[in-house]
Amino acid sequence: MKHIDIIDIMKGDYIGKSVTVCGWVRTSRDSKNMAFLELNDGTTLKHLQIVIDKAVMTDIAEFMKLGTSLKVEGTVVKSVVAEDSVEINAENITVLGVCPPEYPLQKKRHTLEYLRTIPALRVRTNTFNAVLRVRSVISACIHEFFQNRHYTYIHTPLITGSDCEGAGEMFKVTTLPFDHGFKTEDEADAADFFGRRAALSVSGQLEGEVAAMALGKIYTFGPSFRAEKSNTPRHVAEFWHVEPEVAFAELPDIIEIAEDLIKHIINTVLKKCPEELKFFNAHFEKGLIEKLESVVANDFAVMTYTEAIEALKASGKEFQYPVEWGCDLMTEHERYIAEEICKRPVFLTNYPKEIKSFYMKQNADGKTVAATDLLVPTVGEIIGCSEREADLDKLIEAMNIRGMNLDDYTDYISLRKFGSVPHSGFGLGLERIIMYVTGVQNIRDVILYPRTVGTIS
Repeated sequence: MKHIDIIDIMKGDYIGKSVTVCGWVRTSRDSKNMAFLELNDGTTLKHLQIVIDKAVMTDIAEFMKLGTSLKVEGTVVKSVVAEDSVEINAENITVLGVCPPEYPLQKKRHTLEYLRTIPALRVRTNTFNAVLRVRSVISACIHEFFQNRHYTYIHTPLITGSDCEGAGEMFKVTTLPFDHGFKTEDEADAADFFGRRAALSVSGQLEGEVAAMALGKIYTFGPSFRAEKSNTPRHVAEFWHVEPEVAFAELPDIIEIAEDLIKHIINTVLKKCPEELKFFNAHFEKGLIEKLESVVANDFAVMTYTEAIEALKASGKEFQYPVEWGCDLMTEHERYIAEEICKRPVFLTNYPKEIKSFYMKQNADGKTVAATDLLVPTVGEIIGCSEREADLDKLIEAMNIRGMNLDDYTDYISLRKFGSVPHSGFGLGLERIIMYVTGVQNIRDVILYPRTVGTIS
């Protein structure tokens, strides 16, 4: 049906004109001669006030119920109470969808935990209205960033026969029934759809490297899947992943690209989502806007893993997980480094090779790899980055040490045989950068349907 978006009505260009708007009733109040509705259609956080003259419309009971969807025809006028706002004097209202009294989103504050129990309705709240619009803006500006810099957008497969991380925490893909009767898993895999074990991809990196060796600069942007039984505020089983791969790029080059991307994202959100940021600043993180403005105005810190371990041990803070050189840093360590030691985003470089993936370039010291993680206050790691190992012998050595089946990586290994070049890339978790720019603390609250251990809706 033909109508005008509420966000456009709010700009004030339709004052004095007859318009049609649609939306859901967020609040309502009644008086002796007049009734008032606040209508929202999802295009803006602001609600549009609908003024009903009860001398014109007498049967208004259905209009007043929260959650009811309406089509409203009327004249746009300046608000009599809010100087910079407008409202509509209703002339005709049509109920599009009746909402019963047991509508779960009543006019009160609901906890995020409660809202997770009603995922189909929580998107109608201000919080998720704002989160999902910010998510949309960030997604679009990521494409803009890479497209304007001559990157080619690549669609890597979601079903794969290899594990990019070498960790085995993958969701198996199969067409076989549960009681297939095979004696061994290998026997079952051989009889399955692909004739071998297949799983959902944890990353498009390996295929992205293949494309980068022909196109120079590529990026992927799509879902990844991790069968990690991590019940934390930072982990979901299905998340969105931004992964550039750049030929002829060493670690300092890819660090610069990563910093530029993060600043581009934040600048875009500051410019395009002022109302949403005001909301998050008021309800989720005081000082959020000032934090984001400071991030884009200053250089990110750079610190080696070894320096970070020394600083953590010297801090005097008692961590839940003690730190020693060679340990994998936990969220508490990452946040302390970013929030207390550096007080800004920081690239942590040169991790021990034993705790990083097989494909990372080995440094000359024989102990570390040319890898970096970007750590940010309130979240921890949001980017995992490295220069890739371009030396065939060193790559195979790293794979053998980890007991990997080289036959699963034939294409990847061949890249080192035929015109290998220095190249680098990173992975940015979309949900984590959304958490950082909104102040929302749980990853379950920045994605439409979170997939977590023991829960699927």
